[in-house]
Amino acid sequence: MEPATQREVEETVLEILRNTDMNKMTEFKVRTMAAEKLGIDLSGQEPKRFVRKVVESFLLSKEQEEQQVTVAAADEENKEVEQEEEGGEGEEEEKKPAISAKEYDDEGDLIICRLSNKRRVTLQDFRGKTLVSIREYYERDGKQLPTSKGISLTAEQWSAFSKAVPAIEEAIEKMESRLR
Repeated sequence: MEPATQREVEETVLEILRNTDMNKMTEFKVRTMAAEKLGIDLSGQEPKRFVRKVVESFLLSKEQEEQQVTVAAADEENKEVEQEEEGGEGEEEEKKPAISAKEYDDEGDLIICRLSNKRRVTLQDFRGKTLVSIREYYERDGKQLPTSKGISLTAEQWSAFSKAVPAIEEAIEKMESRLR
């Protein structure tokens, strides 16, 4: 993608993100709206990766802003409490939000964690749906490629699974205690 086109796409995506309800927006919708507005095709791998990075950058900056506002409000509240308790001014500690660097695979999917050298958990956008994918990978020509061994869960399926984790852990502990 040409640098001028990238700038245009980035500006359009950011404009869409600033003027939308983030609880109802998906990356797919953002990309589709930007493609329609600009009259260009953004369905290829390179445009998808570029739009994903712009969206992630926007969300990260929003998260940082919210954390800074929250930290500032908490600091102000703590300062007021300290002043009331001590009758004077308390020392103010500077708190900075901890933001971890995000890692993406060759398809532009967000790598959540690596379970082993050949297994990982990724977050991907597939046909407008967000999927949590737990999959085995193999290496070919220096690239990590997904195998068919694995599972992709919708957000609803992931939620159901994550709620069941405590029961699964309890069952594992019971089985292990019987084996001892």
